[in-house]
Order: sequence, then C-alpha cells, then structure tokens
Amino acid sequence: MKYLIQAFLSIMVLISLLSPSYVRASEEKKETYQTATLANELSDEKIDNRAFRLQKFLERRDSPMAKAASQFVKEADRLGIDWRLVAAISGNESYFGWYTPENSFNGWGWAVWTGMSYGASFTNWEEGITTVSEGLKFDYIDRGFTTVEQIGTKYAADPQWAWKVNHFMKEIEAFDVYGKDERLLALSL
Repeated sequence: MKYLIQAFLSIMVLISLLSPSYVRASEEKKETYQTATLANELSDEKIDNRAFRLQKFLERRDSPMAKAASQFVKEADRLGIDWRLVAAISGNESYFGWYTPENSFNGWGWAVWTGMSYGASFTNWEEGITTVSEGLKFDYIDRGFTTVEQIGTKYAADPQWAWKVNHFMKEIEAFDVYGKDERLLALSL
C-alpha cells in the first residue's frame, strides 16, 4: 500500500510538471509592465521620498516642524539649494523648532541682527521655511557663500556653527525611515 501511494504521488507530480500552465497574455503583460515601470522609476530616481524621510526624522524628535517637512524640500528644489540645509540650521538654532520665541515660528534665529531681541516672527512654519530658504539663496549663496562653512562666517558668531549644521545634515541624510539599524550621530549642544 505504501508503494502504491508513493507511485500515485510521483505520477501526480510528474503530470503537474509536464502539463502546460495557462496564463492569460493580458495578465502576464500587466505584471511585466508593472514590474518594468517600477524598475524604471527606481533607476530614473523618479521616486522622491525626501519629504517623507524628513518628516519621519522630525517626528522622531517630536519637532513642531514635522508637518511642514514637504515645504523644506519644495523650497530647496525651487531655489536650487540642498534640501537638508534649512532643516539642519533649525536643528542647530532651536533643536528643530523646540526652542523658539513664543509664537514666532522662527526656528532659525532669523533676523536677530535687526535689533529685535527675538529676530523675525513668522505666521507659521511654512512661511518661516520659505523666508529663510530665500534669504539663504539670495543673501548668502548668490553672494558667494556657497558652503556651510562660508555661510556660517556670516550667519553666526559661533565658530562651531558650521560643524553643527553639517552634523545635522549628515543625520538627516543617514536617517532610516523604517527604524532598522538607525545610526544617529549623537550631538551634545
């Protein structure tokens, strides 16, 4: 009986291997097309997750700026600046919006030099991001201050400013959205 069952199972396996499997051409084409499209998007770098990554990075720090993450990327792209720069400056100046003058939405220490004790005041994070991004582009980068180190000589009196901003830029870049083996660089301010 044991041999009879083994023979039957062997015949069934053999039949399934030899018989053609039927697949509709449209299903095969659809599956192949979807795979090829995804592969093209990945290879062409059409999938842009910078805003999502930055939002998750800011959320991890309980930053009040987290919901405005897409504004950082939008303004950086519009002005041709590094998408991490304005967020990294806020990390240095206010720990991503945690330490700001009340209701100022100024996480960058922007316009403190104007004589106001707290600098500029914005109506929301998006306005602050836009203003600071434009200021960096037109008043710094377009005037030859193209590196974080050069910007720091004009932006802040702290000789460690550029190091700290670069540090936060590296943290943003290295951030693992999915939390797998995240390698955050510790910074003691």
